[in-house]
Amino acid sequence: MEKIKHSPNLWLQILNGFGSSGKPLLTLLNWLQKRPGFGFSMEVFNSMIDSLGKAREFESGWCPIPDRIQEDSSRRPDFESFAIMIRRYTRVGLYRAAIRTYEYACTLDLFSDPEAQEKLLEVLLDSLCKGGHIVIASQYAAKQRVKNASFPPSIRMYEILLNGCFFSRKLKSAEQLWMQMMEENVKPTVVIYGIFIEGLCRMHRLERAMEMVEHMKKEGLELNAMIYNPIIDSLGEACRFKEALGMLERFSILENGPTECTYNSLVKRFCKAGDLVEACNIVRMMIRNKCLPSSVTYSYFFKHLSKEGMVDLSLNLYTKLIRSGYEPDSLSYNAILIMLCEDGNIDLAKQITQDMRARGLDLDLKASIMLFQLLCRFRVYGEAVSEFKDMIRRGHVPPQQMYRMIIKDLEKQKMFDMVKKLDHLMLSVHRSTEKPYTCKGSDDSSHERVSYIIQKAEAISDMLRTARNREHLQNDIDPKHSDHCREVN
Repeated sequence: MEKIKHSPNLWLQILNGFGSSGKPLLTLLNWLQKRPGFGFSMEVFNSMIDSLGKAREFESGWCPIPDRIQEDSSRRPDFESFAIMIRRYTRVGLYRAAIRTYEYACTLDLFSDPEAQEKLLEVLLDSLCKGGHIVIASQYAAKQRVKNASFPPSIRMYEILLNGCFFSRKLKSAEQLWMQMMEENVKPTVVIYGIFIEGLCRMHRLERAMEMVEHMKKEGLELNAMIYNPIIDSLGEACRFKEALGMLERFSILENGPTECTYNSLVKRFCKAGDLVEACNIVRMMIRNKCLPSSVTYSYFFKHLSKEGMVDLSLNLYTKLIRSGYEPDSLSYNAILIMLCEDGNIDLAKQITQDMRARGLDLDLKASIMLFQLLCRFRVYGEAVSEFKDMIRRGHVPPQQMYRMIIKDLEKQKMFDMVKKLDHLMLSVHRSTEKPYTCKGSDDSSHERVSYIIQKAEAISDMLRTARNREHLQNDIDPKHSDHCREVN
């Protein structure tokens, strides 16, 4: 280590390599602290805190922070140091610790400026919302306002809270926040309207979202892709294509017209509805408007063609794309491969697999299983075993049924060496070998338990047909159900 030149980039690469392994990182940290004259740059220091937080070694992550508080500005913890701790705490559900971190930071000279406190509060609220703690975030924001009468909630704060409400699918909370903004004469920006409209579309409140668009026009706000895209996508999802195309036409006359995302959402919806002609028209419209289709655009065609089993059309499209210089994405390749496996075309399936791997793409679990079964069907056992091994290398656990199938075939062919290889591979995979509890065992108690479950299900089914209210249901349900289950077990 004495001959190695220490640099921030070297330590950043080392720290990133630890992932979520806390113990080796702590060992390295303790060793470094004993080195004479060694000091971290702030970038390395923050990366170290982040790695410890990722490993849930929060106490060790906190230890170096107070020690550096009194040091010079180049070595003192900065805004990012506390933001990292807040994000890591909320990510594992420790929201109280995240709030304490924010409150401790506000007592330091670093955050004596109200603007710095406000920015760190935004980090806290954003982390709480993303962690699903929208109620906690709203209550804490309200508490800050009561505590400090001069505390003005920023527009960014409202954006964070609204985003959190819709992320947690709490429409009522979002509406209350909107009313609060109106009462305080806070003028919503295009971004806030965009968040609200996207949230409404996501929760299938399309008519309400379109009303908000009309309200924006009355306010004189300029509509953009953030407003149009979710509405066009929702209209397509509802198969209201005429309205979606009308909205697209109005969007097209603006200075900042439709984006790739706008066109892709319509291509996706037309393909899903089985209307390939209109989907192709949208692609032509994209090209006319100088918005070139991407591999994502064509993946929707492949998905539909795969679903309908149109092998020839898929291969024609694939060939044209390759000749035009496009590179299909992983979804497109897997869709084509699954379709070829279902069609029993082993040669083309192998060719597509080779093309995928040459481009650095991997098969997903379904495509791997389909290819494996196809190879076994054609008795290409050597390649089937290689595919099986590759599945395990990629972290996919092969289904037990698939494993038994190939073992059975190999034993019939008296290929015992391959059986041993597969057995050895499966030993390296962690999997459950237990059957479901209700099916376990062959004794009388197991049979009695299954019979009782069926009998009880039939009784509840009859009860639901005749019950008129919840009271009737509660009175009829057998109160000895749990006792009987315990006796059977």
